[in-house]
Amino acid sequence: MLNLKGKVLFLATVYTHLASFHIPFMQLLQNKGYEVHAAASPDEGGKEDVEATGARCWDIPFSRSPYSLKNWCALKKLGHLFGAIRFDLIHAHTPVAAFLGRFMARAKNQGPVLYTAHGFHFYRGAPLKNWLLYYPLERLASRWTDGLIVINREDFERARRLGFEPGRNLFYVHGVGVDLSYYTSMSSTGEYVRMELGLSHSDIIVTCVAEMNPNKNHLLLLSAWEKLAAECSNCHLLMVGKGELMPVLQKKVRKEKIPRVYFLGYRRDVPQILLESDIVTLTSKREGLPKSIMEAMAAEKPVVATNVRGSRDLVEHGKTGFLVELGDTEGLFLALKSLIENEELRKTMGKAGREKIKDYSLDRVLNEMEAIYMHYLTLKVVT
Repeated sequence: MLNLKGKVLFLATVYTHLASFHIPFMQLLQNKGYEVHAAASPDEGGKEDVEATGARCWDIPFSRSPYSLKNWCALKKLGHLFGAIRFDLIHAHTPVAAFLGRFMARAKNQGPVLYTAHGFHFYRGAPLKNWLLYYPLERLASRWTDGLIVINREDFERARRLGFEPGRNLFYVHGVGVDLSYYTSMSSTGEYVRMELGLSHSDIIVTCVAEMNPNKNHLLLLSAWEKLAAECSNCHLLMVGKGELMPVLQKKVRKEKIPRVYFLGYRRDVPQILLESDIVTLTSKREGLPKSIMEAMAAEKPVVATNVRGSRDLVEHGKTGFLVELGDTEGLFLALKSLIENEELRKTMGKAGREKIKDYSLDRVLNEMEAIYMHYLTLKVVT
């Protein structure tokens, strides 16, 4: 019988978050002899992918909204779980689950708790309501946080002002990592996505991979695209992802007759879509460290993004792509147009992006996280 070293819990508001970003880290700990558990809401799917790793899943009815009464039920169920099992380490993600998890872990005398902030909801330029709600809660939760992990420089400085100390209980890691070898090994000659959509090799594809919610700011992209499509007859916009605003965006495209926009929904072949794309864009109002940009850079594609925290950590304006200000429809139009019309610029920026993203490789991030995990699981010093 396998002699397990201990139990580790991954905690998030929804399983889709864990399935999308944290399976490699679960497998890292499993390979080191730890029993991995996961707790999240199953409402948005993703549980099957987590269970497929061998992790034991516990359904906790978290709501994304901090105002939802469902979170009281979630807190109660979390208390029952923590009363039945003592975890040697808890790694929490997403604001609601992380706050409730840190509180209950301290109340139930659990092992050390790590929290990865995938982008604080209070940030430079954030709405006042975000500061009034999330900042006081994070200050309160800091006393229940044994280690805070951040993935961009702005959050690192914010965390220091919250009282966390670099190297002791504050750690910067290069996001969730991107598997560079995956993009290297994949063939970029296949064009089945273009065939699926009836597009030729000479057509220019601009792709946006993002959940369709207000933060991802698709309306800005569609405003720029309406003008762009009128001037560039061979450009096509792929919208990859689903979400609450998808019907609204589809209605806008139909009503305003915005041409050559394709809603692809949720896809499991995002890497292939990126490889067949010419340009990748992301027009978010805020980010932590967007994986879609990391994957685009791994696929050697230039990126046009809004100049917000996280995105500007990755995109070097004029070198790996372009940054445009929030609300600047004309700037977004011009940035995309310059890349659509200049194949050599696309190639140059794509190669520069591929070089830069090596710092964010999955192998590097796994090494960074292994050091942090072992620090808390075996009391080794993080170097």
